[in-house]
Amino acid sequence: MTNKHDIYIKAAESAKIGIWESNLESNSVYWDSITKCILEVPEDFQPINGDGIKFYSPGENRERIVALIEKAISDGISFNDKFQITTAKNNIKYVECICRTELKNNKVIRLLGTFQDITKEQNLINELELNVKKFSSIFSSANDAIIIIDYSTGIITDCNSRAYELTGYKSSELLGIHNSKLFPIEKRIEIRLFLANNKDKDNYFVNETFIKTNLGAIIPVEVASGKKFIVGNRTFLVCFFRDISERKNVEDNLNMLSLVASETSDAIIIANPEGETVWANNAFLKLTGFSLNEIIGKKPRVFLNGPETDLQTISNINDALHLKKNIKTTILNYNKQKEKFWYESSTTPVFDNLGNCTKFICVGRDVTVAKEKELELRRILDVTNDQNDKLFNFAHIVSHNIRSHASNLSMILDVMESADDTDEKLSYIEMFKEGTDKLSETIEYLNEIITIQKNTNIDKKYICLKDEIEKVKMALSQSIVESCIEITHSIPDNLVVSVIPAYLDSILLNLFTNAIKYKSTKRKATLEIGYEINEHYTIISFKDNGLGINLNKNGHKLFGMYKTFHGNDDARGIGLFITKNQLEAMKGKIEVESEEGVGSTFKIHLNEK
Repeated sequence: MTNKHDIYIKAAESAKIGIWESNLESNSVYWDSITKCILEVPEDFQPINGDGIKFYSPGENRERIVALIEKAISDGISFNDKFQITTAKNNIKYVECICRTELKNNKVIRLLGTFQDITKEQNLINELELNVKKFSSIFSSANDAIIIIDYSTGIITDCNSRAYELTGYKSSELLGIHNSKLFPIEKRIEIRLFLANNKDKDNYFVNETFIKTNLGAIIPVEVASGKKFIVGNRTFLVCFFRDISERKNVEDNLNMLSLVASETSDAIIIANPEGETVWANNAFLKLTGFSLNEIIGKKPRVFLNGPETDLQTISNINDALHLKKNIKTTILNYNKQKEKFWYESSTTPVFDNLGNCTKFICVGRDVTVAKEKELELRRILDVTNDQNDKLFNFAHIVSHNIRSHASNLSMILDVMESADDTDEKLSYIEMFKEGTDKLSETIEYLNEIITIQKNTNIDKKYICLKDEIEKVKMALSQSIVESCIEITHSIPDNLVVSVIPAYLDSILLNLFTNAIKYKSTKRKATLEIGYEINEHYTIISFKDNGLGINLNKNGHKLFGMYKTFHGNDDARGIGLFITKNQLEAMKGKIEVESEEGVGSTFKIHLNEK
């Protein structure tokens, strides 16, 4: 171990430094085990002159090592450089190669050197350089003003170009000054205390304040601080300054609008692009009875809809929201107490600079009073039109029927006047009496119709339907026995209907007597009474197996006055006409299904409202 060369070899192995030699006289090459390990060749690999060059990555690295070797051989110039290589196993590594020359008679006869793997160190350097490049790029091109402050002195040590634009200072004016000069006097204490409070905290913070530019302008800014970093024994703080003048103006405008919106009598609600509530003013909350917490995140239609809310209007609103279009509607809503109110509103989408919908604003008002007056007026107009139609028909009936009776009486009087014989004249008196009876009967019918149409506001009462049917059966018991008709019903004991009792009694009598009058002689007469209940009506059906009616021929005049279809002597053609008027006076209706020779089914619809 006394040999210096052996000591050197051992030291190199300990440091994992490879040793290589190229003997130019003997044209031989030597690589030690460390060098072979770095190049990832087998231990028994025997290099020859020129083998080492092929491990250097093609391009700049290979060209550089070739040039340095040539210069070492020709001029005897040693070198120390770093290179990228590709090992025998195709792994990329970084190495440091040192070459020393040995001369004899001023001629290079041998190259000696070391070979060290610096891949880890070089990767760290590459990563650091990349991060430096990234930071430099961000630092120079950031939209925010970036200022680096010496934490111990408060002096500005560096900043980007945006800082000069924001503050109005030149680089020679900004670098080296105390950071407090950037703030108005009244804000300096606040900033100093804020920085002091965050001195021992290693986290981010954001604060809003104002800066004073070189020209004296006051600009609102948002200050954000990153983590502190230490270089040597000095601590530095990176601060980001963002001009929030535009945002502040928008906030001020929004605050004013919010104040106006909160105090206006119109109901205002704001929803996100999905139609979910984000805010509502006091007028809306008062109108609906909900609190803001109860409606945030919910779609208004979810908590405002009710049984009578118009589905088509809801569909129109949903379509407008989906297409991001304006829409004006008037719709029946329900408040928290499930009370109805009419709501007239206008919904408008709001878009950002890129054309994206950011929110919906709906402004509305309670129009219940006006809407109820409108509906009442419409009801009155409908009633008036209906009454006018009935009046027209009634006038036609009166004109036709009374004129017929008057003409008949006039003819009898003319005959009586022209008769010479007293006995003959007296014989016409009976005809005249019969004519006056018919006129009296017609006037009585017309009076009954007038009474029905006039008394549309008679109060309804709740009565047991089964009891009323039994009463009518009792009143017509003799006729029922004589006609041998079988009457059955499925009316339950507890079925109660809201009707004008006298009208229901008249309706039942008419339908019972019609089944008896128009029974078929070809089969045993039956009358089946049933019922059903739907959303709007209680429906009572009267199904007989009598003569039936040809509806194609007579359906249009079935409920007309004085319309008869079977030639019965006791038929007056007034019963169904009166029945129809009585049901309509109670907001109901009558329908018929009939087939000639088979029978008829009359259905009376009783409006329970």
